[in-house]
Amino acid sequence: MLKTTIHIAKMDCPSEENMIRMKLDGQQFQKLEFDIPNRNLYVYHDGQVTSIFEAVSDLKLGASLIKTEESEFSNVNDDHSKEKKLLWTVLWINFLLFILEIITGFVSRSMGLVADSLDMLADAIVYGLSLYAVGHVAAKKKRVAKISGYFQMALALFGIIEVIRRFLGVEEAPVYQTMIIISLFALIGNAISLYLLQKSKSKEAHMQASMIFTSNDVIVNLGVIIAGGMVYLTSSKYPDLIIGIIVFGLVAKGAFRILKLAK
Repeated sequence: MLKTTIHIAKMDCPSEENMIRMKLDGQQFQKLEFDIPNRNLYVYHDGQVTSIFEAVSDLKLGASLIKTEESEFSNVNDDHSKEKKLLWTVLWINFLLFILEIITGFVSRSMGLVADSLDMLADAIVYGLSLYAVGHVAAKKKRVAKISGYFQMALALFGIIEVIRRFLGVEEAPVYQTMIIISLFALIGNAISLYLLQKSKSKEAHMQASMIFTSNDVIVNLGVIIAGGMVYLTSSKYPDLIIGIIVFGLVAKGAFRILKLAK
């Protein structure tokens, strides 16, 4: 058994992992292992790896062939039930926080909270897509990815248009107390998710990617809290709108990745 290491410079989230898995559907290999933090793909195979590397290179993600070596890999299916259960937990935390933030965001007139809620929903979509894709053929995975990508893009465009409207219109400053309190709840929820993911000590790619996503969510939560503080200090709507447009941009970027995956 051979093990080939391919470094993929632009692989930094589950979208790229799913993209590569679907691109390699039908190729001859024993197993794929993804090391997202180090941006490496490990291919376990018996024959030549040329066609596999060419397929990955076609995705334009900055693939480079590192080395091929002997491996003692045993083709035994691992039990990922614990990882799946944990991912479902993280998915539900993200979805419930989405419901909480989008309702309170509109009530308090905070686009920062609305944007953060859609970021939570985007993460839940990616987790759900990854879980759903297990055991399904590539064509069905692509259909689901395309629907999810267009839905997420529509949400991002709606948010960006609404932010522009509020920039140009006469709007009251959002309720900063709600911004800060709800973002603190979201921060606690993401901190719990991150703790559970780190506690699992899993080296699986989807688990490591989930840690990266959740860490980014914590940063966004802190950004909304800071924006709430700036609204309090300035009595202005602009800090909230600025954080809103930044987060909506992140949601749109995620949608582009999913749509690229669906090609």
